[in-house]
Amino acid sequence: MNKPIVFLLCCFLYLTSCSDTPATSGARTQNPALAALFERYYQENIALYPLEATANGDDRYNDKLYADFTDSYRAKVRTSLKKIQKELSGFSREKLNDKDRINYDCLNYELKRKLDGLAFHSNYIPLEQIGGFHLTFAQMGSGALIQPFNTVKDYDNWLQRMKAFGPYVDSAIAYFRKGIAVRYVLPKALVVKMIPQMQNMVAIDPKLSVFYQPILKLPREITGPEQARLSNAYREMIASVINPAYKKLGAFLQEEYLPAARTSSGIWDVPDGQAYYDYAIRSSTSTGMKADEVYNLGLSEVKRIRTLMDSIKTATGFSGDLKAFFAYLAGDKRFMPFHSAEEILAAYEHIHTRMKPQLRKLFLHEPRTPFEIRQIEAFRAKSGSSQYFQGSPDGKRPGVFYVLILDPEKYNVVEEQMESLFLHEAIPGHHYQISLQQEDTTLPAFRRFSTGDNAYIEGWALYCESLGKELGLYTDPYQYMGALGAEMHRAIRLVVDAGLHARRMTREEAIQYMTDNEQISTEAATIEIERYMAWPGQALGYKVGSLTIRRLREACAKQLGAGFNIATFHDEVLKNGSMPLDILEQHIKEWAAQKQ
Repeated sequence: MNKPIVFLLCCFLYLTSCSDTPATSGARTQNPALAALFERYYQENIALYPLEATANGDDRYNDKLYADFTDSYRAKVRTSLKKIQKELSGFSREKLNDKDRINYDCLNYELKRKLDGLAFHSNYIPLEQIGGFHLTFAQMGSGALIQPFNTVKDYDNWLQRMKAFGPYVDSAIAYFRKGIAVRYVLPKALVVKMIPQMQNMVAIDPKLSVFYQPILKLPREITGPEQARLSNAYREMIASVINPAYKKLGAFLQEEYLPAARTSSGIWDVPDGQAYYDYAIRSSTSTGMKADEVYNLGLSEVKRIRTLMDSIKTATGFSGDLKAFFAYLAGDKRFMPFHSAEEILAAYEHIHTRMKPQLRKLFLHEPRTPFEIRQIEAFRAKSGSSQYFQGSPDGKRPGVFYVLILDPEKYNVVEEQMESLFLHEAIPGHHYQISLQQEDTTLPAFRRFSTGDNAYIEGWALYCESLGKELGLYTDPYQYMGALGAEMHRAIRLVVDAGLHARRMTREEAIQYMTDNEQISTEAATIEIERYMAWPGQALGYKVGSLTIRRLREACAKQLGAGFNIATFHDEVLKNGSMPLDILEQHIKEWAAQKQ
């Protein structure tokens, strides 16, 4: 499917300083011509994708919003990519230094991945329920995400983007209709979730709209006539553009698209669906794995982790089977000690405090970027999940761990896997990896702000969950059970993702498989399965990447013996930024050989 900008933001969109000048590369290179090509590629890319420029702290395009899923726009992208690809082929890889070879390999891989993706009609599904731009746009418009609201120009820039939202929605509807014509459509179960999202964005009183929030937070420097002008302009734009656009999209989905939506759950049931899923696996895992390999790896991991879970159950003295143990963990009030969202956020901060003394033993460097914990916004809670949004290295925007809290009194410390969730989404998972990468001005900009290496990015975060005991967490069997539950969740993803998209597993069968094998409510499992339905292949990189990093760690420890240092290993994995797994593996092997 056409993964919009929110896909990047939710998991791994790298943000840099909100500076007065565009981000540029101070790349570690001995080849100025190659460095110039890296920079040219980055600049062309952010001109084509202005939301990425905004995310990266480059304010030159903050008023631009393009329907980048249209065929004509994709043709412009293809031309740009092919031009860069041709220029890159003119360099001799063998003559480059170590750093430049990594950069060369990463760009070569990225260009091929993007060009391969443009061969499919995934743009016939321009929006979906978990990462659709209609949700990201509201987050941006609320002032809570990447769009700056500090000056009069900032406020005027967003007015231009709001004005462009109407044509954007018209284009989205046009491409949904193209999909209807060839039966390249979303499953009905996902469309049903999108309709109320549109309806909830419509505010009869513009002052109550999420898009009016920045006016309620006008900086003190904006006073008098400008304040009045902006207030009036925002109310008018909400009433004349934003509300009608969401109404139009909701009515289209309800009246025209829902009847045409498919009853199947997997991407196999659209034109070229099997080929697209093969591509999605390659893109997500940066490996040559096939769907059957993914599925069987998942089954093997589920079996292994289930055996560990059984041993934990036995150690606690519980006499029933594993499913009964899940029910006990889900229902016993001792695991639901909270009465407010504030208490839950404080509990996560306590996890952070407990592990701080151990972090220096495992890591050589700590990010400069500030860090905060917040509750996820109400307007996206029902179709969202806990996640990390990265900040800027200058400290103007902190990295934020957003926690999904639907009902504080039902928030289960084991079921929600609090400790492993923090390790993954926050520290030392996404916050360390993303922040250290974006703070490294010696990386070429296209890599400093890289978003495409899913298996590395999510693999690192999942690998960090396995560091719990080394960081002073998982100190009782129930906490460890929560961590195993998180690992089981990622193993199940391999089974259900490949099952849905290659083996014709239904939504209901996938939900049942998930609830049978992990401690998760049907409601939560439904959100997860529908996420995989919307984003074929995206969930695969977690387990494949973490297993790769763990395998490399064990191989280096064996090879280096007493000379192996875990903090140095982690530094080597992180210091060159995200990359495809095969490039990472080659680099770590060369590093270990040099150390030996």
